[in-house]
Amino acid sequence: MPTLPRYLSTALLLGSLAALDANAQTAQPPLNDSEKALHVLNRLAYGPRPGDVDAVRRLGVKRYIEQQLNPDSLPLPPELAGKLSSLTTYQLSATQLYQQYGPPSFPPNTATPEEKNMARQRANKDITPQTHFSRLWLATESPRQLQEVMTEFWFNHFNVFEGKEWVRYWNGEYEKDVLRPNALGNFRQLLGAVAHHPAMLYYLDNWLSSGVNTPEAKGRFKGLNENYGRELLELHTMGVDSGYTQADVISLARILSGWTIDEKGMKDGQPAFSFNPRRHDAGDKVFLGQAIKGSGYQEGEQALDILARHPATAHFVAAKLVQYFVSDKPEPALTEKLARRFLSSNGDIKAVLHALFDSPEFWDRGNYQAQFKTPYQYVVSSLRATATPVLNVRPIDGVLNQLGQPLYGWLTPEGYKFSEEAWLNPDALLRRINFVNGLSNGKSPIARSDPPPLVPGSAPGSPPVAAAPNTAVPIDPQQLLQTLAPALTPHSLGTIGAAPANLQVGLILGSPDFMKR
Repeated sequence: MPTLPRYLSTALLLGSLAALDANAQTAQPPLNDSEKALHVLNRLAYGPRPGDVDAVRRLGVKRYIEQQLNPDSLPLPPELAGKLSSLTTYQLSATQLYQQYGPPSFPPNTATPEEKNMARQRANKDITPQTHFSRLWLATESPRQLQEVMTEFWFNHFNVFEGKEWVRYWNGEYEKDVLRPNALGNFRQLLGAVAHHPAMLYYLDNWLSSGVNTPEAKGRFKGLNENYGRELLELHTMGVDSGYTQADVISLARILSGWTIDEKGMKDGQPAFSFNPRRHDAGDKVFLGQAIKGSGYQEGEQALDILARHPATAHFVAAKLVQYFVSDKPEPALTEKLARRFLSSNGDIKAVLHALFDSPEFWDRGNYQAQFKTPYQYVVSSLRATATPVLNVRPIDGVLNQLGQPLYGWLTPEGYKFSEEAWLNPDALLRRINFVNGLSNGKSPIARSDPPPLVPGSAPGSPPVAAAPNTAVPIDPQQLLQTLAPALTPHSLGTIGAAPANLQVGLILGSPDFMKR
């Protein structure tokens, strides 16, 4: 892969660090139309593709925002829909994934260790790449960009780790059938869908939790597990230091005891979630100062109702939205405004975002091009700006691993951070520059199918099909400049214009301006 000359890489890195550390100017004019278009494309989307800034200007930013808040009004392009439909494991339900890739599909005890290991690796070979393809295709090609941005936002909020055993079967289906459909919907509905999903029940061990001395509290199901109850309070709803106590954590764990995964039922084609009354603590509880009568499954729904309408939850979610869409440091007045909208709308996510995008803070020049892109945002925005087709996820997975943000790869429940503090360092900047330089000449392995696809209907053992040709072409620096013009400062434009033409694309994508959104 070609690289920038060392002196240029070093100069670009030092320039990026200096520019990213510079203080924002004061008393600046309002955003012009092109800057407004770029601003919504950088915040409600993963950056502009060629022609997007002009298209949003013609449409008008307000109409663009309305379209993004109503994703069903934007049909998926047939080519994208066709690619998604070709992902066979992506079409399967949670139950079908368990049947075809989980323990029911494992070989009998008479199998060799190699056969058993191969069976366990099938999920890595089949499900994982298709899950990654679906996320990246939608992020780079879907016109429903806000839905994709919010899907990623909620995945971090309700994080599950792909590498934890059975989670690998379900994390793609969890994203597709729980997070994406509810990303702009009602928070209580989203919270409930997450609470019932086997990926979350397995990841935070609630499927193992049983009330003390209940009839089926034995073996691996013996004992009360507080993991999910604690994270439900601390990370999913109220937030740390919001007034709940350890007693509330225990009460919530007791309330959710018996919320489990029905292994036997899934083998017979039943849904994954099950409530097991023989593992549920049936006693009365007090949760967040409210008495909850022992009533079985319904206790859990009552607890989720309490959490979804709690003022601390409204404030916690509002602050995270402000951090993502406006500023790393949540602005108190805007956070309070959004929290009030959350409560008055009964947790209507679309209504809260509407208030955010209408706010003066969102449009303030001080918040324009002011947020440092996460590795994922940077990689996806680079692919979009250069119109690089995603035919191979391996190099994307590789660079995201190097940059510290592998897809679905955060081990602990809090998910990835979005702040500059978390991602800005010299090593990461140099890795970013090396990545985008590889896109500039149109020879990136991302745009080359690898390994080669099989011919449909070919017999096992057939000779492999020749690798698909690289469909990318060298990036035109002038077109890229036109795509990203509102983001580039006069200083950056001067530096880029003075460089040889074959280095300009790397300088544009490695500039401090493109590092921000």
